Amino acid sequence: YDQLEKQRTFIDTLLQLGADGVIMSPAIGTPPEDIIMAEENGLPAVLIARTVEGADVPVFRGDDAYGTGLATNHLISLGHKRIAMIGGTDQTSTGRDRYQGYVNAMESAGLEVRPSWRIAGPRTKQAGFEAAGQFLALKDRPTAACCWNDLVAIGLMNGISRAGLVPGIDISVTGYDDLEEAAIATPALTTVWNGQREVGRRAASALLDKLNGQTVRPSQELIKPELH
Repeated sequence: YDQLEKQRTFIDTLLQLGADGVIMSPAIGTPPEDIIMAEENGLPAVLIARTVEGADVPVFRGDDAYGTGLATNHLISLGHKRIAMIGGTDQTSTGRDRYQGYVNAMESAGLEVRPSWRIAGPRTKQAGFEAAGQFLALKDRPTAACCWNDLVAIGLMNGISRAGLVPGIDISVTGYDDLEEAAIATPALTTVWNGQREVGRRAASALLDKLNGQTVRPSQELIKPELH
C-alpha cells in the first residue's frame, strides 16, 4: 500500500509480460517520469483516484473537495461549530482536496478552522482508533469529526466508545468512501459515496479507447460524490 518501489516493480512486470495497458491509483511520490516511461514503452496508462502532475494521461476520480464539503456541511447543519478533520496527507491530491473541501465549508459558514483541529496521517481503522486519544485531548474539543475515510471514522468511533463517550450523541462523526462497513457500524456511519464504480467504468472505457487507437484527451474527469 503506497509503496513506490513495489509499484515500479509491478509496472516492470507488466512490461515484461506484454500487458496491453494499466489502470492505476498512483502511490505517494510517483514522479511523472514513471508514467511517461510506461507509456513510451508501450503500456498505455489511465489514472484513478489521484493525479500525478506532469503526467499527460487521463485521470478519473471523485470530486474530493466537493465530497468533504458535503460531509462538513452535514455536520454544520446539525449545529456543530467546532469540527475536526481526521486523517489524510498533503502528499496526495486526494488528501489535499479532501482537506480543502472541509476548509471551504467551514469558512463559508463563518466558522473557525484551527490547525490543531486537523489530525493528519491516519488512513486505517487502527490509526483512527489511535487518533481518538489525540482528538479527545484537544483544547476546546470539537463536537464533531469529518474523517478522511470510513476506516478512520470507524476506528475513531471505537476509540471514542472506549473512552466512555457515545459516537453520534456525544461526538458526531462522518466518513468517506461508502464502504459496506459504514452501514453496519454502530451507530450507522454517515458517509460519502465517491463514485467508485463510475470511476472504474470510465477509466476502463478510456483505456479501451486508447488501445483501439482512438484519441483520448489527457484530462481530469471528476465524478460528483453523494452524501449517504
